[in-house]
Amino acid sequence: MRILLFVMICLLFNCEDKETSKQNTKPKQDKIETKTEVSKKPERQYPKLTDKNALQFLSEYGEEHNENKVRIVTDFGNIDILLYDKTKYHRANFIFLAEQNYFNYTQFYRVVPNFIIQGGSSDGMDIAKRRKKIGRYLLPPDTKKGYTHKRGAISMPSSEIENAYKLASPYQFFIVNRKGGAPFLDEGYTVFGEVIDGMDVVDEINAVETDEGEWPIKSVYIKTVEIIE
Repeated sequence: MRILLFVMICLLFNCEDKETSKQNTKPKQDKIETKTEVSKKPERQYPKLTDKNALQFLSEYGEEHNENKVRIVTDFGNIDILLYDKTKYHRANFIFLAEQNYFNYTQFYRVVPNFIIQGGSSDGMDIAKRRKKIGRYLLPPDTKKGYTHKRGAISMPSSEIENAYKLASPYQFFIVNRKGGAPFLDEGYTVFGEVIDGMDVVDEINAVETDEGEWPIKSVYIKTVEIIE
């Protein structure tokens, strides 16, 4: 009888040990607090420009930025430009685009011998993306300030968009290379500056070989446009 009782007690304690062992082997689930960090995009420092807000923006920008000298850096050398204060929208626009690094690795994409070199564009998709980011807008002509398309003048071509008022494409410019200038352009296009150093570079670019569309056979890149003292 005693032996039977002893066996029953052993079996009871053995079962309890197994249950305790099972409970102790269950993994502990700690609470892990996760923090989701949302990366914020940097806020735009300027509005996306349109025909409705561009002139007001450039007027205010020009008042805050009175720089009027820039350096166009190319593989052929540097071209230093003085921008005219009287053509305030065009000066402010050029300074603004230079500050946004818009001109970096655009091209002198049109060369007309003994006439002009035209720059500020490219066939690359990255340039189109830059324009889209800055905005779509045109500038009105400002031809009554007394400036002429003399040799070395920097001017702004009409937009590729058909318009009756020769509104200018803000992203492009041309430099007159022709001896004696191009006075027949005075009434239609805005001269907003002139070359003060580097006309030899302009002449060298004007001499490059081009295709039938006046596009240089070998790309002529504008590395950057720098604001100088």
